[in-house]
Amino acid sequence: MDAHAYGASLCEADADLLNSIRKALPILSDLSRSDLLLYLPVGSGEAVVSDQARPHSIFPVYEQDLVGKQVDPQGAPWVFQALSSIRLRRGVQSGTVRDARIVREVLPVLSDGRAIAALSIETNLLAHERHRRRSVAFRQAMQRLQEMVLRGELTGAEELSPFGEHDGIVVVDLQRRIQYASGIAAHLYRRIGYMSSLLHQSVYDLETADAELVDEALSCGSCIEREKEEHGRIWIRKAIPLYVRREWWSFWLRRIPGLPSPEGSVPAGVMLTVHDATEARDKEEELKAKLAMIQEVHHRVKNNLQVIASLLRLEARRADLPEVQQALTETVNRILSVAVVHEFLSYDSAGVINLRDVARRIVEQMGQSVMDPGKGIEFRLTGPSIYLSAQKATACALVINELLLNAVEHGYEHRDVGLVTIDLVDDGEWVTIEVGDDGAGLPADFDLDAHGGLGLRIVSILVQGDLKGNFTLHGEEGVRAVATFPKTSLGGAKS
Repeated sequence: MDAHAYGASLCEADADLLNSIRKALPILSDLSRSDLLLYLPVGSGEAVVSDQARPHSIFPVYEQDLVGKQVDPQGAPWVFQALSSIRLRRGVQSGTVRDARIVREVLPVLSDGRAIAALSIETNLLAHERHRRRSVAFRQAMQRLQEMVLRGELTGAEELSPFGEHDGIVVVDLQRRIQYASGIAAHLYRRIGYMSSLLHQSVYDLETADAELVDEALSCGSCIEREKEEHGRIWIRKAIPLYVRREWWSFWLRRIPGLPSPEGSVPAGVMLTVHDATEARDKEEELKAKLAMIQEVHHRVKNNLQVIASLLRLEARRADLPEVQQALTETVNRILSVAVVHEFLSYDSAGVINLRDVARRIVEQMGQSVMDPGKGIEFRLTGPSIYLSAQKATACALVINELLLNAVEHGYEHRDVGLVTIDLVDDGEWVTIEVGDDGAGLPADFDLDAHGGLGLRIVSILVQGDLKGNFTLHGEEGVRAVATFPKTSLGGAKS
């Protein structure tokens, strides 16, 4: 969210700094195992939450979206203490959120010796105590990372994928030696054969891509993410270069030539994260194989239905009685309507069908197989794309087919020209299929239950039974058949 929307007086440099911080908040939240709230001062003497990040590595403190929430000095004094600071000072305090104890640390975002924003780092008490018990090397690395973010020096962070609770962390110094390896990281390396401790080992001694990634991150001074298969495992690594302010760097550690660094900062090492994606990739490949098999099944079902339809066409041509020919032709169209859905499923494994595409294909089939070439009856399809499950799309295909057959056979039995319309309506939760014609219309005493033929009975059963909707017929001018049903399986009839 743009800071200027809150009336903050920001120069271009301050706005750029805040934008850099915003990009880094998601990965910092994950690695810190903390909720992050960025506060900007507003002209009324209050502050507003301009940005929020929730961790993927731990259950967040805040379930709700707090962006836009305003606070005052009485309700959140810690925010205004940070906003009045002229230098970075660290200190934690306890608090309560939803009756749960939390620990927060609020740090100022400084620009030219003044605070332009405040970053609140908040986590639950248990996670805070675990962090305190970790090694000095890890806590120092996290502190450096947080301060880099506050200075707007963490570049490339917006390109990183989330850091999860089952990912490992390794901290490497400038001499490429491992100063910290989390328990999860040690377990992941044991999977590829490194049974001894990783501490103080050189990443060059590991037969992995770690050394190459560390060198690349320090060379370009930006975050990097790579996926690579090694020792039979698929690892996703992130490399985050760590920098410290030049004046904090011990005088006897000279800057290594060739390493770029932000102005006023010098490199201090790299934080590596490791994610084992082997099982996930195996499941993806297994799912792809299953979907390919399902698509092949739909393709074969479609082909088999088309073969059956072809055989019935042959029987219809050989039949002597017109009523037999008509019955076989109608059966062919029903079979082909179902085949249309399987055809779409053979191309798209998502199992979601566009009703408009199904209706268009059925109209094309109707013109090819049912319509008398000597008649000038036009079909017109209107309405948006409506995506339904395969089961509902199959029922809709049969409904549209039967209604079109009914309109052609009964509406234009004694007419050679006409217009049949198919209107699709999406009301959000409900879908309406309306098929109308300008044909002969319904008899004055028409009753659907008493006078409806097989096709209309099929439509009524499908709409009420399979689609859980309503079906009505109107015959003022021509005939208008309306089927209305919910998109999901929930809900009853629409009044």
